[in-house]
Amino acid sequence: MSETRIQKTGKPGVIEASDGRLTLSVPIQIKRRSGRKLVTLPNGETVKVRPWDTATTPLQLALARGHRWQSMLESGEVKTMRELAIREGVDNSYVSRMINLTLLPPWTVAAILDDALPGHITLFDLAVDPPVLWEEQRIQVDSF
Repeated sequence: MSETRIQKTGKPGVIEASDGRLTLSVPIQIKRRSGRKLVTLPNGETVKVRPWDTATTPLQLALARGHRWQSMLESGEVKTMRELAIREGVDNSYVSRMINLTLLPPWTVAAILDDALPGHITLFDLAVDPPVLWEEQRIQVDSF
């Protein structure tokens, strides 16, 4: 028989039964933070939030949208950015800006995905007329 009990106090431990079953004892506390449940260990530490438990940022959504739209153009699903804009119900210039995000250097993409860009860098800063060379983009991002 399997059973789960949550206890806030006690010591971690393992108890082995004669039939080979193990009982693990791990004292934890579950707290709500911003609508999420976080496990708090006895020493007060919280378990790191998994990436899929966090909300997607607007920059992450824009990056994903840009890559999806670029893929649609490359595959021939749509022939032009204008056709794509009409299909998606957005402005042609918006499509162009989102597709510009597919030209960002890997370190900037990683920073967007890790939500590690400085807060003052905006989507507009990255998507409107980005420099062609990655090193120039690095200098531009560092200067913000």
